[in-house]
Amino acid sequence: MHDVLVIGELNIDLILDDIQGFPEIEKEILANRMTMTLGSSSAIFASNLSVLDTNVAFLGKIGTDLFANLVLDSLEEKGVNTDYIIKSKEHNTGATIVMNYGMERANVTFPGAMAHLTESDITDSLLRTAKHLHISSIFMQPGLKDDLISILRRAKLLGLTTSIDPQWDPAEKWDIDLTKLLLYVDVFLPNRQEFLHLTKCKSIAEGIDQVRTKGTIIIIKDGVNGALMWHNGKLSSHPAHVNKNVIDCIGAGDSFDAGFISNFIKGKSHNHCLEFGIITGAINTTAAGGTTAFKSYDQIVKLAKEKYQYNPFN
Repeated sequence: MHDVLVIGELNIDLILDDIQGFPEIEKEILANRMTMTLGSSSAIFASNLSVLDTNVAFLGKIGTDLFANLVLDSLEEKGVNTDYIIKSKEHNTGATIVMNYGMERANVTFPGAMAHLTESDITDSLLRTAKHLHISSIFMQPGLKDDLISILRRAKLLGLTTSIDPQWDPAEKWDIDLTKLLLYVDVFLPNRQEFLHLTKCKSIAEGIDQVRTKGTIIIIKDGVNGALMWHNGKLSSHPAHVNKNVIDCIGAGDSFDAGFISNFIKGKSHNHCLEFGIITGAINTTAAGGTTAFKSYDQIVKLAKEKYQYNPFN
């Protein structure tokens, strides 16, 4: 029995730093530092959640190329079960080029095999192996998006708790029925901009009024401003733990998710879950890429205590 089954996209990140200017047609610029590492919201979440003393399995689709080997090796190194990952001979593994400019970045993604994962790949027998289901990046996975409600409904009928981090919509259509979707979601984890786009509202309060669903915890990540939590008819605000020496912010939101869900599945209070999510999101920014900062559970606990005066066991 796995604590969490993650269903989502898989790709590598090619990260460029210290870039001399902005890309222009017919011109070439230089970057002074490059890192190749495990990418994708789902994989970063799964990897860091596994480090947080959680039994994690992954279902996704990759190719049979060198990038696929990097993905599998990276997940397995962090203890994620990769037995259910599908290897496609028809499609290459996805890749994202990340151009970092201080606290901001621009991404270019080749979806590859991730776009071809479908509901037919998700069997009831697989869902029964887990206590909790997490899905990320729904707009990057067209093979899943239209059947998302069906997948979540099946998971709930089988007794799983569920969470979703929608991530950005590259087409900027934001075309999901959020009200229906949240009927089958226990924890919803968008950032501020994603939430406003999904609800087509100009304020958080207005958006909450549209999608307040009984039982759903809505967590709205807001960077250096911390996070908002909607639960049981109340909207609360929680400040960030700001890292003054940010290396980059890649995967910070996914690491927040990992911290929150690691405690949620253990039955901890929602405030405790949120506080630990804020801590793990901050720790993520202390190293390049989405998973580099997460080496072991003991190391995360030590950093939480020493750097942020926070004891996750309290």
